[in-house]
Amino acid sequence: METMIEVRQLCKSFVINKKQNHVLRNVDLSIHKGEFIAVMGPSGSGKSTLLYTISGMDHISSGTVEFDHKEISRYNEMEMAKLRLHEMGFIFQQMHFLNNLNIYDNVILPGYMAKKRKHKEINAYADELLRKFQITSIAGHSIQEVSGGELQRACIARAMINQPQILFADEPTGALNSSNAKEVMDMFSKVHEQGTTILMVTHDVKVASYAQRICYINDGKIESNLDIGMLKHADELKEREKKVYNWLMEKGW
Repeated sequence: METMIEVRQLCKSFVINKKQNHVLRNVDLSIHKGEFIAVMGPSGSGKSTLLYTISGMDHISSGTVEFDHKEISRYNEMEMAKLRLHEMGFIFQQMHFLNNLNIYDNVILPGYMAKKRKHKEINAYADELLRKFQITSIAGHSIQEVSGGELQRACIARAMINQPQILFADEPTGALNSSNAKEVMDMFSKVHEQGTTILMVTHDVKVASYAQRICYINDGKIESNLDIGMLKHADELKEREKKVYNWLMEKGW
């Protein structure tokens, strides 16, 4: 399997009240192309910080991060912003949509900003994404007129508009009920089946059971990995969930 991201000895610390707080401690992590990884761990263990530092949304204190064999931890802000726009997609618990734009315009905006394709091509791909994620009917709606599940599916469409190599998702179902969460994770599965790499932070065992590999982080270190393989059928989810839950219990989760 070809490596997409290689993290070596990554450290991240913050100074709070003149005291240094070590959030990530010498983390090593390899992410392969087409892999779906869920990061789990106790509250405050460094899950989201790991996602933000790997994606360049936050600076690392030491160590290296390589993306597609290029050391992006040395990139300046402009280089990093360009890489994120063209090669990465982001999905958060809070959707961060623009209030003055409808769903469709929010989805196509990153495509227009990237300036890689003609507007006609971007619009056609947006139409395809909305159909795939079953939200064509809300394309013209404002963000106040749709459900949380519909809005999060629109977020996935927005994240995919530039056909990124990897999706970073931070608690993507955290604000959703169980029904909407399942719909959103079914969309993640569709994206993954097409070969997109996914790194997702979650506290939800059901959500994590969609992933191929679960990384358990505690006190800023990745302590262990569980490989449960690629999800092939929805009827496997219960057994996968049980396996993940039992593994987490062994970790003292």
